[in-house]
Amino acid sequence: MSSIPSQVSTKMKAYYRSKLPLPIITTIICIIAFVLLLFTERLNFLTSNSILSAKTCSRRVGLKKSSEKTERKTEDLIDDRFDFDPEECNVANGKWVFNSSIEPLFDPEVALKKLRGKRVLFVGDSLQRGQWQSFEYNATIEFYWAPFLVESNSDLHIVADPKKRILKVDSVEKHAKNWVGVDILLFNTYVWWMSGLKIKSLWGSFPNGEEGYEELDAPVAYRIALRTWANWVDTTINPNKTRVFFTTMSPTHQRNADWSDKGGIKCYNDTKPVKKKSHWGSGSDRRVMKVVSDVIGRMKTPVSVLNVTQISEYRVDAHTSVYTETGGKLLTKEQKADPLHHADCIHWCLPGVPDTWNQIFLAHLL
Repeated sequence: MSSIPSQVSTKMKAYYRSKLPLPIITTIICIIAFVLLLFTERLNFLTSNSILSAKTCSRRVGLKKSSEKTERKTEDLIDDRFDFDPEECNVANGKWVFNSSIEPLFDPEVALKKLRGKRVLFVGDSLQRGQWQSFEYNATIEFYWAPFLVESNSDLHIVADPKKRILKVDSVEKHAKNWVGVDILLFNTYVWWMSGLKIKSLWGSFPNGEEGYEELDAPVAYRIALRTWANWVDTTINPNKTRVFFTTMSPTHQRNADWSDKGGIKCYNDTKPVKKKSHWGSGSDRRVMKVVSDVIGRMKTPVSVLNVTQISEYRVDAHTSVYTETGGKLLTKEQKADPLHHADCIHWCLPGVPDTWNQIFLAHLL
């Protein structure tokens, strides 16, 4: 009889020896949880949704090879609108900038030494011309006027009334013949599309000439036109000889309520940038940003995107305002006194924002 309790006692001791003490079990659980947390954080970091990083920056986008997935290119382009942090970002580690403490600082002499012996052509509207003027430094840096990239009746003589403008959204050859043989091409087109009206568009063969147009929503016409441009690039440009860049839309600041300046008049008398993180005003059309992403994301030819939109959104203080010109003449005192009708909140002062665009461009070249 005495042997039975002894056997039971031996089994119980073996059982308890097989069970780990509570402190050890707790420690193991904590280690496992910590490893899982790190693993999760690593995944989140790779998807730009870090839980341990309180602040994020947008990516400096360079769309390089056609083998990259379209989804990744779209994400890279559009994320810029939401992830910019003016207090944290800098270009030194490949991210956007907000202040002047950035490297490499834009130096036209350094840039032109890099471009020695090459031909650079800026193609687009007056905003693109501003970037060209920022770059110009006793050298042949060219600008070609094509506000829509595709052909229009406003190419040679500007049609001031948007209602009278007509575009050939499937035709680019008249312009493009002047873009051949260039080492570096920089394109942009945006502000001329944003009249708030439907775009009178021609394509194909119309027996009635310009009377055969159809009125399309701006993003629809923009997509057709950008595809026309993209097809020309893909079928004409040799990427081993020519680098192609596309500058995203330059924000306009016509509606002061966008940055909570309810008592102001457009950008007039604004002297400081907007400090609100991820500020995005009504002057930048997200639908157009998506079109750029979609079209360039499907191109065969590598196109580097200079994504200047978000960083420029903050600079309500940097427009020419009433210190602009109209018809080649500076505003009169009477016109300056009427900023509601005459303040230019589309174009930028120089030196100014376009210098930052070229700083980003230079970073691509170095």
